[in-house]
Amino acid sequence: PPETLLVAPVEALTSLPGTGLPEGVVLRPVTDAAGAELMALAHERAFGTDAGRLRHQVLTRLERAPDDFVALVAMAGGEPVSSARMELYPGTAFAGLWGGGTVAEWRGRGLYRALVAHRAAVAAERGYRYLQVDATDMSAPILTRLGFTALGTTTPYVYRPAG
Repeated sequence: PPETLLVAPVEALTSLPGTGLPEGVVLRPVTDAAGAELMALAHERAFGTDAGRLRHQVLTRLERAPDDFVALVAMAGGEPVSSARMELYPGTAFAGLWGGGTVAEWRGRGLYRALVAHRAAVAAERGYRYLQVDATDMSAPILTRLGFTALGTTTPYVYRPAG
């Protein structure tokens, strides 16, 4: 399905009110295979889909370009309840937010907002001026309330060669 292309200045997102983590939740940076596994589990629980491709993408990015990639998993009671990643595009003013998702029973508690704010702070520290998101219908309203502006739409696809 089409997604909304949204952009916001990093500066406007680093001091948003209400972006703290709920009590008992900690953010864990994903830096290895164990972290990628937790991130994939959070993704599977949030979206009800297999995260094999995500797991592979995260491990590949950590191996090939760890300085241009940030991945996080929110943990509650030892369980992954939310995750998100950010792609940094060197030589540009943009960083991209990807894959933010929260397990259904944890939605509405500010985890998604906290993950956006945390990634914005990292982008600011690294000198990026804007965040870009291809947002689903579930995420777009939240991001708009946070100050993102819709620029257009995108239609994602996965190319599978014949044969």
